[in-house]
Amino acid sequence: MFVCLRSRYGQRSRLSSTSMASKAIRRRPCVADTDKGSEEKRMEAATVTDSVSVTEPLLGNSTQGNKSKGYEPRTRLDFWDEKTRKCLHWAHVVSNFISQSARNIVNAISEFGSWLARFFGCSSSAERSQNRHTVIVDLSPLQEERLHSVRQRLNVPFDCSVIKHQDALKELWRLAYPNRQLPPLKSELWKEMGWQNSDPASDFRAGGVMSLENLIYFARNYPGSFQRLLHKADGERAEWEYPFAVAGVNISYMLVQMLDLLSGNRMSKAGVCFVELLEDDEMAFDNLFCVAFQMLDAQWLARKASYMEFNEVLKSTLVQLERELTAGGVSSVHNLPSFRMLES
Repeated sequence: MFVCLRSRYGQRSRLSSTSMASKAIRRRPCVADTDKGSEEKRMEAATVTDSVSVTEPLLGNSTQGNKSKGYEPRTRLDFWDEKTRKCLHWAHVVSNFISQSARNIVNAISEFGSWLARFFGCSSSAERSQNRHTVIVDLSPLQEERLHSVRQRLNVPFDCSVIKHQDALKELWRLAYPNRQLPPLKSELWKEMGWQNSDPASDFRAGGVMSLENLIYFARNYPGSFQRLLHKADGERAEWEYPFAVAGVNISYMLVQMLDLLSGNRMSKAGVCFVELLEDDEMAFDNLFCVAFQMLDAQWLARKASYMEFNEVLKSTLVQLERELTAGGVSSVHNLPSFRMLES
């Protein structure tokens, strides 16, 4: 069955009854149908969710699993933080105890050292004071004669214009270097012996001619020790050594001061002992010079000293010599303990 319709444009359209019927039965879904479909979809989704959840590990990415995983490390961290705080506390306590104990020990040692220094310092000062105490000496005619001879030698300055002084200086060179040619009186070669200038005359100063005579006596009577000291043959030497010849001049001068040879009849204990040595040994001063020079070199090596320490070593050498000289029972320079170091 066909129905003819006129369109808005005046044309006719023919529709079949079947098409109209199909359009007529198309309708909007009802609420019940929608609810029913939604319910089915929710059940299907729930089924899928349940199947996925079952296949996951028990401590996987679930919410409960995340809570457990986050809580457990914090518990261990808190535990170790507490342990660390306790350890740090006790470490601090022990550290304070050790440092305090160390300070107490250092203070005790320091006080003990100060006490020892005061004790021995007082003893040493008393000994020096006793040795420097002067007395009037009653001399025998022989002692007086020999002491006068020594004092006369002290008053002679070195004069390069005096032939006798020139000859003495040349003799010292021949004894020191027997196989070498004698240089002029002014030459750089004299520095090899330990003079500070090319002209040795400028280095005698307070030592005078007597210091030159002491060096000659040393070279003649103890050539072994003289040569070893001149060439610095013993021990491990410093890069900047003491000058040999100038050291001899200084030793002569310091011996004069130690023995109070310029103080008339008033002498220290060391001076009195020296005068007693003159009774049997006219050359006691020269022999003491040789002993002092050997002692100086021994102390120099023991201290591993260098040039700038020469005065300190010289003073300590004379202190040791004075102690040996005044110890008692010394009737000759040969009885001094340090005399045995000399080599003929």
